[in-house]
Amino acid sequence: MSLRPARSALARFLKVPMTRPLMCLVALTVVRLLLAACLPVTPDEAYYWIWSHTLQASYLDHPPMVAWWIYISTLICGDTGLGIRLTAPIAAAVGTILAVLACRDFQTVLLRDRPLVRMLDPVAAGILLNATLALGVGATLMTPDTPLLFFMALFLRAAARLVRTGDLRWWVLLGVSAGLGFDSKYTMILPVAGLGLWCLLSSVRRKQLLTPWPWSGLGIGAALTAPVVWWNATHGWASFVRQGGRTGDWHPASAPGYLGELLAGQFGLLTPGVFLLAGMALVAAFRRRTDVDRLLLCLTCVPGAVFLQHALGDRVQPNWPVLIYPALMCLIGVQAERRWKGAVRLGYALWGLLVCQAATGFLPLNRHFDVALRQGGGWTTFSENIALRSQEAAFIASDEYGLASELAFSLPNRVVLGAEPRWTLFDLPVWSCRAGWGLLVRNGRRSFPPGSPWATLAKPVGTIVRSRGGREAERYDLYQIPCPIPPEPAGWLRKLPGAGRG
Repeated sequence: MSLRPARSALARFLKVPMTRPLMCLVALTVVRLLLAACLPVTPDEAYYWIWSHTLQASYLDHPPMVAWWIYISTLICGDTGLGIRLTAPIAAAVGTILAVLACRDFQTVLLRDRPLVRMLDPVAAGILLNATLALGVGATLMTPDTPLLFFMALFLRAAARLVRTGDLRWWVLLGVSAGLGFDSKYTMILPVAGLGLWCLLSSVRRKQLLTPWPWSGLGIGAALTAPVVWWNATHGWASFVRQGGRTGDWHPASAPGYLGELLAGQFGLLTPGVFLLAGMALVAAFRRRTDVDRLLLCLTCVPGAVFLQHALGDRVQPNWPVLIYPALMCLIGVQAERRWKGAVRLGYALWGLLVCQAATGFLPLNRHFDVALRQGGGWTTFSENIALRSQEAAFIASDEYGLASELAFSLPNRVVLGAEPRWTLFDLPVWSCRAGWGLLVRNGRRSFPPGSPWATLAKPVGTIVRSRGGREAERYDLYQIPCPIPPEPAGWLRKLPGAGRG
């Protein structure tokens, strides 16, 4: 049976030629959708799923975009793993196309000025982007980085069109993508600062600042971020303080270790081959210093400098710099580096290995070396065991947000409480009990924090192990909590028929 009619129909739907790279991207997206449906939901994903059940203008940990994406996808697929992650593979596919189109525009401008320069096919930028573990894993999971990467690719596309066409109306799309990116994660402000620096470095761009278009884009971006600012203003600036409170810290004794972790994290998430290609592309761009090079350097180096400064005083999470990856791939794409295919093969091989480990656990790694085991191993059996141990309990509680969220997701017919102050920032209905008892589940490696209202009430009743294939993922202590319970948490994590009756 020929696939030509189906391929032609898809090409008409997408309104683009159905080339081999695009067919590969469609196939890769289908694989990612299947993985999204099959892989266990991680605690962080369950936490964001809780957000989608109480939509707000912002949250303590991040802005609200991830919650809105999950809300939309669960309307289609329900409260399932695929329902949480449906938009992730689709956003990765569209973002890849945007990055390729941006790279093509950048190459066109460079070739216009230097016609003899050799460059890669712009499709290489998309292939390299998908070869990174950051996108390979991120396209099958739902985190705030998922919408952030999409809007960063849109931001890059608008910047490329501005450079290629000179049409100042592209500033409007820059403002839209910047605002929506900020609503995904606060780090979006860093490439926006990079864009501003690029404008100041060029006399042509400084003249554009005298027109209304850049300021229109800025106004639109500010309007889109206003709900996040309003939420913070009405909640004691909780999220801004949490995310920016460590800025400027300086711990010289720990700085070498933090810097080493930052570089090691990028070496892993970019994959070794792409990491080396990105380094060579940055050096080449510094040497050429064309307008395109300056733009891409500003979009990558300004955020990079902030992350390096942060690493002088505190740990930088490996996923924070992923927002600069689309621009890095464009930098590689404007080079003539022929060894990129080897980097791609290594990247996809590592991604395949990681996916197989997450799905099957075929490598006998312990919890310290197996992230998939720690994050996703054994949740179904663990939740079933918790349900059996708490059949007579009025509620189940945990003072870890990820564990509480995972239990709420896995036990839809039980009252699950988040037993920590963060839940007071959610618009959750109040729940309490006057008689009976509840089961408190805590990580066995942690003690009660000082002043915890649960410590004096908790009566140890045993332990339970979460495991997969005989390998321990985590050990938990179980406690019996008599009613009535402390005023915190503020409410229960999932609305249930009849909940709230003591």
